[in-house]
Amino acid sequence: MAKNKKTVQLVWGIALVLAGIGVFYRIPQVMPKIEQIKQFSSIMFFIRFCFYFLGVLLIGGGVQKLYNNYKSQKDSDEGPFTLS
Repeated sequence: MAKNKKTVQLVWGIALVLAGIGVFYRIPQVMPKIEQIKQFSSIMFFIRFCFYFLGVLLIGGGVQKLYNNYKSQKDSDEGPFTLS
């Protein structure tokens, strides 16, 4: 069961990082379409900031999950008792 949980966490971390990269990839393509909407044209800086912030949060969360998964895998490889 623990191995299955670690695999799910690893896949989830990779998915978060890829989603964050996807947000950064799509922002330049979507922003001109959003600028055409009259209600949003005055707050474009805020909208752009929110999209980039969302991308950073997704990548940061994914990297954190991957790091924690790596750290827990490294700790379990050492065993319960270490001589350091």
